[in-house]
Amino acid sequence: MDFTLNETQEDLRKLARSILEERATPERIRDVESSDEGIDRELWAEFAQADLLGVALPEDVGGSGHGIAELCVLLQEVGRRVAPIPLLSTIGLGSLPIAAFGGADQRKRLLAPVLEGTSLLTAALQESARHDPLAVQTTATRDGSRWRLDGTKVAVPHAPLADRIVVSARTGDDATGLFVLDPSARGVAIESTRSTHRELQANITLDGAFVGDDDVLGDPTSGNAELRYAYQHALACMCATAVGVFESAVRITADYISNRQQFGRPIATFQGATLRAADAYIDTEAVDVTTWSAIWQLAEGRDAADALAIAKFWVADGGQRVVHACQHLHGGIGVDTDYPVHRYFLWAKELELTLGGATPQLLRIGASLAGEA
Repeated sequence: MDFTLNETQEDLRKLARSILEERATPERIRDVESSDEGIDRELWAEFAQADLLGVALPEDVGGSGHGIAELCVLLQEVGRRVAPIPLLSTIGLGSLPIAAFGGADQRKRLLAPVLEGTSLLTAALQESARHDPLAVQTTATRDGSRWRLDGTKVAVPHAPLADRIVVSARTGDDATGLFVLDPSARGVAIESTRSTHRELQANITLDGAFVGDDDVLGDPTSGNAELRYAYQHALACMCATAVGVFESAVRITADYISNRQQFGRPIATFQGATLRAADAYIDTEAVDVTTWSAIWQLAEGRDAADALAIAKFWVADGGQRVVHACQHLHGGIGVDTDYPVHRYFLWAKELELTLGGATPQLLRIGASLAGEA
């Protein structure tokens, strides 16, 4: 299995990296994080101008028609710079399900503004005190020509800024659907919060929020295919972002211990520091390999459920070892919340817990193995 980037993917990586290195500086990120929105609108506009927002979206709405692998190349670069732009939420969570299951009119109406950089989307997949986004408790009940949504969603990324939110809801005993919700509609209560990594999020309460048939994705009564698609692609996007986060954290730390002097010698010459950094590098490589194995299977249309659970486990488990080691190796400066490496620690914690941490992934893998046995 060869995960070498093809020519198109390499060009996308270079373009995104050049934009991010120029724009997503630590000083700029700090200013953006302290703003009310917490996103870099100028950087987002540059991504739109460079046609990077449509790499995984269909050509009939103006996208490039590539796939999940190309989007994950961009997300890895965003993770490297911990850039405060809504690429994960707007494209990975919100736009991909619409592109996959929306009709032609839906795709044009909802995705064309996204490509222009003028509209933000997101998805509400997590529920309070539940670790499995596939076990949905929010309900969607048929009411004439509309669907009534009732339930609670938590930690919805960029929901206070989103023009539309893709909501998962249970329509029957063994059926779920995806519904495109207008956050300003009656019956929708949005409570703004800030995430661990300073992202603007929201807890959403739905109490008789109505959605018309023209805002339903696919057939909400036929099973769970739409929700599985949204969940698996969200996991792939998060894992790709995490690869970039961990790679940069290790690189920053390697540079620091190579130059920081202690007892007249670089810290990197001490065996304890070197071994700790080496372990962090090994964990990062494990995250990288498992993530791109899962992305490849997803892109090829194979069953990627187990591969994604394995990748997310490494993001949650190995990733925490990586960022704890990196922060520890920085010594006293590692506890400075304004120092760049701390930002990578916060992103790692958010990616660890979102859509299920290490234990839920192990339970999923175990259940799969028991089923095979």
